[in-house]
Amino acid sequence: MGIGFIIYLIVFGLVVGALARLALPGPDPMGILATIGLGLAGAFLGGIIAHLILGTAGGIIFSILGAIILLYLYRRFVQHRPLTGPGARRS
Repeated sequence: MGIGFIIYLIVFGLVVGALARLALPGPDPMGILATIGLGLAGAFLGGIIAHLILGTAGGIIFSILGAIILLYLYRRFVQHRPLTGPGARRS
């Protein structure tokens, strides 16, 4: 594991996390490290889902879907906010 692989993981996590945050409306008070963590955790969850459904690795699409699922669950159970409606825009 070289430094290039670690940089790749950071950039990949940032892109996946940012796309997941862009896909769901509403404010998210999280910094860049939390966005990277969201992206990496989403890639892990997306890989598990892709393996269960397809039997192979999922790629970027399943990574983004996994991150969206995790972000939705975070909003729902930690922030106690709905996805739509008047309560969706509060921080």
